[in-house]
Amino acid sequence: MTDGQHGNLVAQLAMAGWIPVVIVLFSRLDPRKAAAAAFAAGWMFLPVVVYKIQGIPGYTKMTATCVGILLGALIYDRKTLLGFRFKVVDIPMLLWCTCPFLSSVANGIEGLGVYDGLSQTMYQSITWGLPYFVARVYFSDREGLAILARTVFIGGLIYIPLCLFELKMSPQLHRMFYGFHQHDFTQAIRGEGYRPLVFMEHGLMTAMWMVFSSFIGLWLYHVKALPARVLNMPTLPLVLGLLATTLLMKSAGAVVLLIIGLAFLYLSNKTKNTIFIWILLLIPMTYIVLRTTGIWTGENLSRMAAEQISPERGKSLQIRFDNERILVDKALQGTFFGWGGWGRSRVYDHKGRDISVTDGLWVITLGTRGIYGLVLLLLTIQLPMLLLLYRSPPGGWHTRENAPVAVLAVILCLYMIDNLLNAMVNPIYMLFCGGLCGMLSNPNFLMNQSQTVSLATPSLMRQPATRFITETPTDGPRFVG
Repeated sequence: MTDGQHGNLVAQLAMAGWIPVVIVLFSRLDPRKAAAAAFAAGWMFLPVVVYKIQGIPGYTKMTATCVGILLGALIYDRKTLLGFRFKVVDIPMLLWCTCPFLSSVANGIEGLGVYDGLSQTMYQSITWGLPYFVARVYFSDREGLAILARTVFIGGLIYIPLCLFELKMSPQLHRMFYGFHQHDFTQAIRGEGYRPLVFMEHGLMTAMWMVFSSFIGLWLYHVKALPARVLNMPTLPLVLGLLATTLLMKSAGAVVLLIIGLAFLYLSNKTKNTIFIWILLLIPMTYIVLRTTGIWTGENLSRMAAEQISPERGKSLQIRFDNERILVDKALQGTFFGWGGWGRSRVYDHKGRDISVTDGLWVITLGTRGIYGLVLLLLTIQLPMLLLLYRSPPGGWHTRENAPVAVLAVILCLYMIDNLLNAMVNPIYMLFCGGLCGMLSNPNFLMNQSQTVSLATPSLMRQPATRFITETPTDGPRFVG
């Protein structure tokens, strides 16, 4: 959507009324359940709009959700909110949120500067830092992470009929409710069918939501960490229905990530060996090094895709590799802190026309935030898994207490791999990141100790679905998959 697209009256009322709704959730629910439900519901159902308000970069669904949670916590759970203590483990996120300031200041002579840096830092802090902070406050233990895992799983179940509707009727729900299509409709056309968007910005965001909901559901069911009934229905048919819907989403890349995640998590736990997890961690770094040094051009992969899948897919992949090459060349001409925003990291021809197409979050970050920002992006997302490997061997990841911890950490690894291809900034991942970092940094934490944490809490799993109805970089990523 464009910044000028504000939607109809329903969209405006939804955005204006969401903060009070979140505050009401805090008055009725346990604060952790209220925060989890607010994030999931806001991301799943609020309109994809950006309202320009003086003093903030933009009022979005994430801004509304974060403000509502902070106000709700301040009113109804002030002691917990003010009890937050900064830890060493929070330094990567702090540096990541403030790196736009350094990028702008480093390019001050080129027209940027302190004001632009503060504005960009505020945007990044709202998008990444506030969800992380909320998770550090409310989800930095096993029970908190179990609540997050259950919420995402239930969110995927709620999305099943909506995805099936759009698979048949095309992506229309956002237009029907809010008066406009949130993304270029042609990108939702896949062959002779459609890829659902529901109320998210792009079909790939929706597909990844369903993939990770399925991942959580399958793993928790495998380790017997789900109750016999969820939402008053048998659990196994729900898990299988969620998986079937996910496979229908017409996003091959997302399904591949699901298969890899399940296989690697299962093998790591079964063999009690960390090699599979280290492969997940090293894939992004290896890819980035090969692409930035020019050692690997990607031509062999695009040729194989053309031969094995379709000529169109091979051509699309090669176009992506070609754009990465020119964007990397431009990025390496900038400062250590990148070119900053406002399209300065993009590539233009001699007539001033933009000839570059941005895909992966990694190359966008390299261009706008430089090597400094790219290292922080990798560290911020992968730190939870590094901590988990340090604190616990994989052999204990299948227990009821530890299953949510392990599956959410693996999801972050898969998210970083997906950032090689796409630029999907989903605040839910930062909830995982903050919760995991807070718990795994606790010096008293023992991963294999026996603790009483019920993942099958009837009060959560059997409440009505309505209780659990839970921005991308400004340089314009193009989603692929």
